[in-house]
Amino acid sequence: MSAHKNKNFSKRLARLSAVQALFQSAYEEESVDEILARMALEGQTFLNDEELEGEDIPETPDIDLMRALVLGVVEHQPALEEVLDAALGEDRSKERMEKLLKTILIAGIYELYYCPEVASGIIINDYVDVTRAFFQGKESKLVNALLDRIGKKLRA
Repeated sequence: MSAHKNKNFSKRLARLSAVQALFQSAYEEESVDEILARMALEGQTFLNDEELEGEDIPETPDIDLMRALVLGVVEHQPALEEVLDAALGEDRSKERMEKLLKTILIAGIYELYYCPEVASGIIINDYVDVTRAFFQGKESKLVNALLDRIGKKLRA
């Protein structure tokens, strides 16, 4: 497997881990720093690579990216929620939205807004994949549509 592919897996896994950390911080009694430290110590995760006929590949998240995403979302949470509210419009409410789905969207919005060096397509694709890791239904289409709309507006 190429180093480039490993780097992409590492970043994708960092996004997944960041969403998990943010979601856990909303429910657990641990601080964000404690959750990040624990997740960094847990280290390796196994991803199933379809190109290698389902072989599990040990992979480590990009810890620096995971930490930056989590701390950035925490710091800018109110502003990110305003962007989400505006994107949802009056017919939908983030209050009725599943907390995990809202967490995925907020993390994606953060990265679209505060990480202009990363292409919108990469960010959107990775958060759609994160959504698919947790949901079986139409949620991934919603994440794709909302992040695409927000990305076009923020990066216009």
